[in-house]
Order: sequence, then C-alpha cells, then structure tokens
Amino acid sequence: MAAKAFGAFISHESDPTPLVPALAPIVPRDHITATAPTKYELDGLKWGQRLKGPPPDFPRDPSSIGQSLPQTPGELERSQPPTPKRDQAVDALIQSAWNPPRNRWRLASASLAFFLLGINDAATGALIPYLEDEYKIGYAIVSLIFVTNAVGFISMAPVSQMIEASLGRARSMMISMALISIGYIAIICTPPFPVVVLSFYFMGCGMALFLAMTNAFIVNLQNGTVILGFCHGLYGVGGIVSPLMATAMVSNGVHWAYFYLIPLSMSLLSIAFIGWSYKGFENDSAVRLLTSLELTASRQASALGEQTKLQLLKRAVKQRTTLLGATFIFFYQGSEVAISGWVISYLIHYRKGNPSQVGNVTSGFWAGITVGRFVLTHFAHKMGEKLSVMLLIIGAAIFQLLVWLVPNIIGNAVAESIVGLFLGPVYPCATAVFSRLLPQSIQISSLSVITSMGSSGGAVVPFITGLLAQKLGTVVLHPIVLISFAALTVAWLLLPRISKRTE
Repeated sequence: MAAKAFGAFISHESDPTPLVPALAPIVPRDHITATAPTKYELDGLKWGQRLKGPPPDFPRDPSSIGQSLPQTPGELERSQPPTPKRDQAVDALIQSAWNPPRNRWRLASASLAFFLLGINDAATGALIPYLEDEYKIGYAIVSLIFVTNAVGFISMAPVSQMIEASLGRARSMMISMALISIGYIAIICTPPFPVVVLSFYFMGCGMALFLAMTNAFIVNLQNGTVILGFCHGLYGVGGIVSPLMATAMVSNGVHWAYFYLIPLSMSLLSIAFIGWSYKGFENDSAVRLLTSLELTASRQASALGEQTKLQLLKRAVKQRTTLLGATFIFFYQGSEVAISGWVISYLIHYRKGNPSQVGNVTSGFWAGITVGRFVLTHFAHKMGEKLSVMLLIIGAAIFQLLVWLVPNIIGNAVAESIVGLFLGPVYPCATAVFSRLLPQSIQISSLSVITSMGSSGGAVVPFITGLLAQKLGTVVLHPIVLISFAALTVAWLLLPRISKRTE
C-alpha cells in the first residue's frame, strides 16, 4: 500500500506537462552584443531622449500584466470616496435654526420670553410716576427697584452654569421663568414697597439665568448674530407696546399693579412652552457630537487642574474679554435703561410736557431699538460688528446731545427714537463678538458675568440718575448717558482682535 502511494507521486512527477510555463532563456550580460541584439537592448536610445513607456509591441494583455501593475495615483484617488473639506466638517458640528428640527421651537419659546422681558423693562419707566404717588416716595427711593434687579443678576452669575449642569437645560429654563413669575405675583398683590423691591430681585435672578443660557445657545448657531438680533428685536417690540398698554390702563382708572397680569400670563405660558421645547436638548445628535468634543476638552482641562465649575468661573472672570465685555454691557444697558426710565420724567418736569402724552415717548425709543435690531443688525453683520458698533455709538451720542440742546418736545421725541435706532443692533452685535473671543468651555460662565454686569449697569446708572435728579433735576440724564457712551466706546476699543478659535 505504501508503495502504491509513493508510486502515485512518482507518476505525477514524471508527467511531461510542466506545472509552471518555461521561462525565456536568460542571456548572460557578456553575450549581449551589437551583432546579436535582444528585444530589451537599450543601445538604440539616444542621449537626452525621455523614456515615455513600453514600446508599441510590448504585450498589453490585461490578464498578463494589467492586473499585476499597481494603481496610478489618479486611479487610487478615484477608487476612494472623496475626503470632505474642513469647512464641511466644521459645519456638521454647528447647529442651525432648523437642525436639529426642535431648534425652531426652542427659538420660538426664546422669542416669546424676549418679548416678555421687553414688556417688563419698558413698563418700569412708564409706571414710576404712579409708584411714587402710591407709596409717597421720591426718585432716590423708587430707584431701589433697579438696584435689587441688578443684585438678582449678580447673584445668578456664579451659579447659572452650575444650575444648568446639574438640572439640564430644560429644567433650568423653567426655573428662570418661574422666578420671574414669582416677582409678578408679588407685585400684583400690591404689597408694601419693600416687597415690591424684593420682587424685582426675583425677576432679576430669572432674567439672568434665561439670558446667560439663551445668548450662549443662539450665538453658536449658524447666522447667530442675525438670529440674536431678531430675538432682541422682539424684546424691542415688547418695549414698544408695554408703555402704551401701561399708560392706557392707568389713564382709564386701572390700578398700576394690575398691569403685571399681562406679563404674568406670558411667563406662566413660557414655563410650559420652554420646558417642552428644550426637552431632550442634551440628547440631540448634533449636541452629542459637540458634547463629545467638550468632554475631550474637559479631560484636557482636568489634566491642567481646571475641571470644577468654580475654577471655570474664575477662569472666565480672568479673561480680558469677559472684563471688557462686562464693562461695555454695564454702560450700554445703563444708558439704555436710564433713557427708558427717566426720559418721561425729564419731559414732564423739565420740558413741562403732559404726562398722558409724553408717556408714549418711551414707546418711540423702543420702536427705534426694534427697527434697529430687525433692520440694521443684518447690515452690521455684513459690514463687520467691530466697526459697526463704533459708528452706531457715535450716531446715538449725536442725537442724545440734540435731545439735551433742542427745547422742543416733539423734536426730543423724534431724536430719542433715533437714539434707540442706533442703540438697537449694539447688544446682539457685541454678544456675537464676545462669543467669538471666548473659549467654548467658559462661554456660559463668561456671558453670565457679562449679562449680570449689564443688569448692574441697568441699575446703577439709573440709580445715580435718580439721586442726582433729586438734587439737580432730571436734566442730569443727558450728561450721564453721554459719559456712559464714552466709557463703553473705550471698552470696545480695548477688546482683542477677532481670530478663529482653535477649539
């Protein structure tokens, strides 16, 4: 049996058909001569000729050589899927008003809240004369409502990012609207004046929490500057209708406190709307992608010992952009609220205007702000925010000077509306610039500090105006506003140059 097995192998080896085709005979180098050239002789080539490929009679059978040759670089590129450009990869990380789809409802709920804040802020100036009459107080005492509102903003600055990190975006936004609602409920009950002052503190806390998260969310969307300008334009719309409604209600015998039933109903609606729209905010696909990047940055920050929220807040406060941005918004919002809160008293006591008529001047001022945010923000974004803000501040200062110098109530009303037109785009444009200069990891903390300082300016500047008006008259409004314009101009010029973030 073993012999038969070996016989099979011997028989196979003796098969005359070779397994491998015979190779062409190898011609030794010394046998290649001019008289017996081979197929591969190179002597026919001349000096300087470029070898461009095999000769015409070279075999081109794909079965013999085509499949064994490596792919050329061009064929290799065509055989692979195209590599996406860097801009496309970056755009995939950036959310828009429509992606994810729920963002449209988040922007709608934010727009309603901005409209509510405009109603709240503009009504204060129109109701100040009635507050003074109700509680028998002067300018200095009534100005405490601005101070406690600012204290609420400042109190929320250190904890806004911690609240958002602990409770999530939806619950945090609901808490912000609930705090505002608590303030309205207290005012409607017509309590003693100290309780009214405390109610403005709760409203300040709620507004600060809402603005810090919402501004950081919107400015990071595609075309964030324009969207933020639109939302702040709705804030201006609230500022237009609020003095008109408040003046009409009080003039017809309705108690001034009952005006706040209107913003209360809107704040209660916002609690439900904003909670539903932001539900699942952290689970969106685009947000998950960004969150993974932020986790990587967080791990890198952990290696540097910068992982706690308190340390992030300290880092935010040390940022040059945060400090200059806080100074800028402090004087911007201070001048805006001072004009809105005291221009009516100025026209009544200094220009001898009729209270039932000049109460609409504040609406004209907010109308200018609204038109500026809806219309001029787009052009400011095209021109460049840094240059646009400078030109807008200069224009606002010129027309504020005219309000001071021209002794005509109608002329003052028109000029104050133009001041609002120039001031309108400043806030959204400035917020967009700050967001580009700030690292992603501290944006909410930094914008919270900037926003709280803005509200502080909205309290301190009107409060100082009220104190000086008690001694010198309401004409002090104009030099205070012009000084504020000069200060925010200096802060703006000291901001760093905008460059692309590396994060």
